[in-house]
Amino acid sequence: MEVVITDGPEEAAVVAADLVQRLLETFERPVLGLATGSSPLPMYRLLINRYRSGLISFAHARVFLLDEYVGLDLDDPETYRMFIGRELTDHLDLPSGAMFAPDGSGDDPATSAAAYERLISEVGGIDLQVLGIGSDGHIGFNEPTSSLGSRTRVKTLTRATRADNARFFDGDVDRVPRRALTQGIGTILEARRLVLIATGAGKADPIARAVEGPLTAMVPASALQLHPRATVIVDEAAAADLRMADYYREAQEFSG
Repeated sequence: MEVVITDGPEEAAVVAADLVQRLLETFERPVLGLATGSSPLPMYRLLINRYRSGLISFAHARVFLLDEYVGLDLDDPETYRMFIGRELTDHLDLPSGAMFAPDGSGDDPATSAAAYERLISEVGGIDLQVLGIGSDGHIGFNEPTSSLGSRTRVKTLTRATRADNARFFDGDVDRVPRRALTQGIGTILEARRLVLIATGAGKADPIARAVEGPLTAMVPASALQLHPRATVIVDEAAAADLRMADYYREAQEFSG
């Protein structure tokens, strides 16, 4: 696992955007996995700016979303497909029909989950998956105790996760859906590159447990320890609890 510590959120966004840009420049038909939440937003703004400046193109890319709520209509503004559209893909040259998300709007989300898992496999897997981390260490909607070998499926959300996401529902936790479709941890680990972005003091504890704690289903993000090409990008605030922070900075310096 590579840990990159930056001065602040904007610097973290630059590091992450550079990795996405390298993917777009290197792969003939790149498959990019995207996450929602606050931490990736500065990176998404940078990618939009780079596209508008003519530095990058998404015309040859395909995008897969990490997760989606169950029970919201497809055009509900709080669905993750609408969120990613507003914050990123609507501002790019991504072709129509090149963004894919689990469908949580129907009567049979379990079947939708299985179909989404098959689709990821059919396109050859995800080349680079962007991740965030929850306050309890979850990735995607894989809550604590999730199987480290899990596949795309329906998950019931914890009260803590719903409270964290209430800010997108006018602060009303009761409006946050109780279930979601999410790529499983096993699915996530099959991406060829993982990039987790975490900024702010509120992420210091889960980052320390994910990076330096034991591999455990109680901290789903700790599964990144198993991946051969996982990069964790944190600002100084999110790195505050890392015992090996000086070592990560030294390794960063020598890696260029």
